[in-house]
Amino acid sequence: MTDNVVVLGAGYAGAGAVVELQSKLDSDAQLTWIADVDYHLLLHEVHRVVRDPNVQSDIVFPVDQIADPSTQFIQATVTGLDVDERVVELDDADDVEYDYVVVALGTQTAFYGIPGLEEHALTLKSLNDALEIHETVTEASKDATRSDPAQVVVGGAGLSGIQVAGEVAEFRDNHRAPIDVHLVEALDEIFPSGNEKARQYLRELLEEAGIQIHTGDPITEADAEQITFDEGKPLEYDVLVWTGGITGRDALADAELENEHNRVTTEANFQTSDERVFALGDAALIDQGDQPAPPTSQAAWQAAKVVGDNVVREMENRPLKTWEHNDKGTAISVGHDAVATGVDVLPVVDTFDGFPAKQLKKLTGAIWIANVTSWNEARKSWKSL
Repeated sequence: MTDNVVVLGAGYAGAGAVVELQSKLDSDAQLTWIADVDYHLLLHEVHRVVRDPNVQSDIVFPVDQIADPSTQFIQATVTGLDVDERVVELDDADDVEYDYVVVALGTQTAFYGIPGLEEHALTLKSLNDALEIHETVTEASKDATRSDPAQVVVGGAGLSGIQVAGEVAEFRDNHRAPIDVHLVEALDEIFPSGNEKARQYLRELLEEAGIQIHTGDPITEADAEQITFDEGKPLEYDVLVWTGGITGRDALADAELENEHNRVTTEANFQTSDERVFALGDAALIDQGDQPAPPTSQAAWQAAKVVGDNVVREMENRPLKTWEHNDKGTAISVGHDAVATGVDVLPVVDTFDGFPAKQLKKLTGAIWIANVTSWNEARKSWKSL
């Protein structure tokens, strides 16, 4: 009897799982890949599209560059997962039965119940989101003047928020556009998860780019014209982008799997409370002891290399491998500049900026592209990374 293994999602976790399963499944197993887009997006570089939409040609890879001819691809939106009937429920397509399923649907933006924020803010979770931010910033700049510049506010000063603010500043400089850029963070420091040296480097780059930084005062409300803070004066905006948090996909809300805020909880082997359901990437809370694995592209890449093997092991009734996240550091761009942190290059240096940080960020993206497509594709994308 042919087993049907289904992978949900085309992000790092989903694409990576497909690549691994294609190399490990027996020829008598059917691999089905389901995603709401027919391409894999290099999401950690999608902020580049905010500055220049032409970048998308270097960070978008059609599924046929990744999927083997024997892999069935279905473009559809997952609306539910029935683990009792072993069925993936789809919008505008027939439901798909599975014997084993890998959930890699990613996440959606969390708004934390802040009134008006979801209604008025743009987000950055997809290529279309990045294009919308670019178009909205472009239109706002056309209506602005030097004496009355467009106000672009980016909420959340983690990795995504910093990179979006940097790209808006690059757009402003490249087009000599009348734009003021604001970066807002509820906590006392930008890049709260980083170390002090990284925060210092990033703050310097942001300030050099003319980005106004607001920290230590959370947003309490947003309307069509301004955001309101807990203590400070309201800040008017023409464009509001929110990058402040993540939560699980609605498609998993009714799945009978252990979860927190629709992010499925798993053991360190990616197996969920249902032995035929595996989960990884941002869609999962993967047991790593005191804290789950971080919702980063790096963690998803690492996990994808193991999950394919574990699905096959479960099919063959063999013991599953345990995965341990290995944090190899982070590279963060601010326009054309970058900061790398947590990287063990030299015994006494793990945080640095400048040319080495930029090249490290490029290399990281290139290695992933080569992993899921080819080194030739990585070479063609190099200039945009």
